[in-house]
Amino acid sequence: MAWTRFGKKKDMPGGLWIKCESCGGMLFRKEFEQKHRVCGSCGYHFTLPGRERIALTADPGSFEEMFQPLMPVDRLGFNDKVPYDQKLKLTQEKTGETDALIAGTATIKGIPCMLAVMNFQFLGGSMGMVVGEKVARAAEHAAARKLPLILFACSGGARMHEGAVSLMQMAKTCGALALMHRAGGFSISVMTHPTTGGVTASFASVCDLLLAEPGALIGFAGPRVIATTIKKELPKGFQRSEFLLEKGQIDRIVQRAQMRDELARFLAYGTGRDPVAAFKPAPQATHEPIEVPPAPVEEKPKRGKKSKKE
Repeated sequence: MAWTRFGKKKDMPGGLWIKCESCGGMLFRKEFEQKHRVCGSCGYHFTLPGRERIALTADPGSFEEMFQPLMPVDRLGFNDKVPYDQKLKLTQEKTGETDALIAGTATIKGIPCMLAVMNFQFLGGSMGMVVGEKVARAAEHAAARKLPLILFACSGGARMHEGAVSLMQMAKTCGALALMHRAGGFSISVMTHPTTGGVTASFASVCDLLLAEPGALIGFAGPRVIATTIKKELPKGFQRSEFLLEKGQIDRIVQRAQMRDELARFLAYGTGRDPVAAFKPAPQATHEPIEVPPAPVEEKPKRGKKSKKE
């Protein structure tokens, strides 16, 4: 039996519950994961790992990864508390990924496409030489094969460990997308929480169609930095996807559960295919009922009754 400063606490396995970052509600982890990391109370969209994003978006078994041999290099000899080359090795071992972007060919409701997904678990989804090169190669491959390109952004921006090399990727990715567009290609950018810095200022904002998930933070500099610089109070919801939609910076907000159907619809329009099949939503997956244990409640200390003299 465990004890707290308020009294006894029943034994409960750890990791069963997580706290919503938006509403503060307690979410049963198994049910939370079945809902693709979306809060069942307020609809807050948590960051989704790259491989889970691919599994949710592409047709089962259709994704074929490309450009795996590309590996990041510590060209600057960047030193922090942990040297960059060591940090790369530790992150690669922890995530099982070589860098912060996964790219390859796939089909979405039967429509072939090029799919590139950023993984926030790898150094905050930061854009370095490998991420920029993969985006550029994905655009080139899509143009050569006449495939539409879908880019999922989830990043803190350019990777500071690579200095000016990481900033060069902004021009490289935009240039590759421009060449693809001149060749008649079609591209979709999906901005998820968070999409900031050099990624927002480059490939995430220059595609033909700009989508976003609800409540996603999208911007260049962070809201606190801007508020401190201009010394003014920012509007409510500043830099969130709803604010950007109102100002015309993005084209549409799409719920995570409907993303695959909506992407199929836009791919059908963009490639001249019959969109009728794409309009039909995929059948909802049925799950066995989950036995949800009671959420942990913090016990409050009992107060004694006051005497009449008090």
